[in-house]
This record gives sequence, C-alpha cells and structure tokens, in this order.
Amino acid sequence: MYIVSACLAGVNCKYSGRNNENKNVIELVRQGKAIPICPEQLGGLPTPRACCEIVMSEEGNKKVISKDGHDYTKEFMEGAEKTLEIAKIIGADKAILQPRSPSCGCGLIYDGTFSGNLVKGNGLTAERLLQNGIKVYMDTDFDDFLI
Repeated sequence: MYIVSACLAGVNCKYSGRNNENKNVIELVRQGKAIPICPEQLGGLPTPRACCEIVMSEEGNKKVISKDGHDYTKEFMEGAEKTLEIAKIIGADKAILQPRSPSCGCGLIYDGTFSGNLVKGNGLTAERLLQNGIKVYMDTDFDDFLI
C-alpha cells in the first residue's frame, strides 16, 4: 500500500488551488493500492494558500515560511504527523510524493529564497515518513515502476 500526494492523484489541493496530476498515480488510487493525502490540508491550511518554502532558523531548525514572511511550521508539522498516522493505519511502506514541496519534497527542495533555486533536503512530511521506515519516491523517479 502506498501513500501518495493528493495533488498527484488529481486533487486540486496545491497552494495555487491546482493539481499535479500523474496518470500512473491516479491508476494506483483507482486500483485501491494507494491512499491520497495532502499534508498541508491535514495541517489545517486552506486551498489556495500562501506559497511556502523551508528556511533554516538561527538555531539550525527547519521553519516553513510563506513568501510574505508568515511562519507556517506548526501547520506543516501537524500535517506531517497526521500523514504518518494514516500511513501506519493503512500499513503503507512506500510513499509517492510531489517533488520540491516543503511538505513532500525528497532529496531536493526549494532553498527558501522564492527564486526557484533547489538545495539538498527533504520536506517535513517526507522527512517524517523516512524517519519511520517508509520509502519515499518522487513521482518523477517512480513512473517507470508504477505500471
């Protein structure tokens, strides 16, 4: 069983109110092999919502900050915890997530300057899943294995 980013399953839940539809992910959901989740909605954030990126605090902790400077770390952390709870309940051992996202990105995320630059790192949800033994794939890396 997979956890998948709901935006990849065609749900209009991105910060912009749109989606990142991936036909292979949608097929996994249709087959009952995947459960779509949106950590940001699970954390209580609306859709659409402010664009956010991860920045490092002076103490070296990850903070999720919107382009206008609002701190949404609490909501992103709550969404990560709820996603992990769902993964445990359904017995998911793999996740297919949206690249670059401050929630779902794995391996590369935006650098916090809102300039489109990428740096090594993980979104808060991806990090939480990895810490709990759940293998995380980006949809761009996993397409060849889905069908």
